[in-house]
Amino acid sequence: MILALETSCDDTCAAVVSTDGEIRSNVISSQGVHDRYGGVVPEIASRHHLELIGAVLDDALARAGASLEQDIELVAATRGPGLVAALLVGFATAKGLAAAHELPFAPVDHLHGHVAASFLAPRPFEPPFLSLIASGGHTLLARVGDRGPDFDAIAQTLDDAAGEAFDKGARLLGLGYPGGAALERLARDGDPLAFEFPTGERRAGLDFSFAGLKTALLYRVRELGEAEAERRRADLAASYQRAIVEALSIRVKRALLETGLGRLAIGGGVAANGPLRERLGTLEVELDVPPRELCTDNAAMIASAARYVDALSYPDYLDLDVYASGEQVLSAR
Repeated sequence: MILALETSCDDTCAAVVSTDGEIRSNVISSQGVHDRYGGVVPEIASRHHLELIGAVLDDALARAGASLEQDIELVAATRGPGLVAALLVGFATAKGLAAAHELPFAPVDHLHGHVAASFLAPRPFEPPFLSLIASGGHTLLARVGDRGPDFDAIAQTLDDAAGEAFDKGARLLGLGYPGGAALERLARDGDPLAFEFPTGERRAGLDFSFAGLKTALLYRVRELGEAEAERRRADLAASYQRAIVEALSIRVKRALLETGLGRLAIGGGVAANGPLRERLGTLEVELDVPPRELCTDNAAMIASAARYVDALSYPDYLDLDVYASGEQVLSAR
């Protein structure tokens, strides 16, 4: 079995997954302390990871009925991209556990993990397919020809990520952090056609851009005035959410046509958004939508990816370090 840790942002995660992709446990501890700051503070996140990692690790092993000494054959952890101070906690802990038991160790790229969530049992989604990864830090499209770790990134965001757009829009509407879930809840009571926001439909190419959308919401709120904007918050939220969903789906449709692929998988925190799932479900392709707990950051996806990474034997991994960005397994076209 594989023991994996994931601490790339503010969720402390541990999972035990069998070598054939069966999830034995998948523990996610959300810190819940960053809303007062309006975003994740790296130093605070890393301190909380230090406080939580031991308990989360023990819980994952207990739920799996597994022993580190007798059952774990491979230890894995997210190496990057992510917040360096946060990554170091999970990565150093995993290396220490592997070294203490002289087990092999697999360093995993976070984006490979999101793709590999589709490879987990009981319904693994086999390549080839187009993968949309949309989260707070990343928005990209990749052509997945095998199980990795190398994939062909055919599009990415030029500025804000989709999840970042949700968070910034939520802040403009006076909602809490994280903003995606709060904005989706508010949008349920609004009219998605009440306001027109840009989707980039007229812009050529596959790359995403959300900075202009955020600015359009800011200007619309100012035009309405404080009282009217407050009264129509649900309509603003619904219309803004619709624009993000359409911006994503427009480029997914283009990429499917360009690549000739008829199969699509989605991953990342934004893939938990209900309207996005419904919209992509209208496309005439075979669609893989992982459970919501496998869309947001989790360690089961890291364990899944570890099955296709060249593991290092003890002690060859002791000098490995984490990276914030720049060493992603998804190569640009």
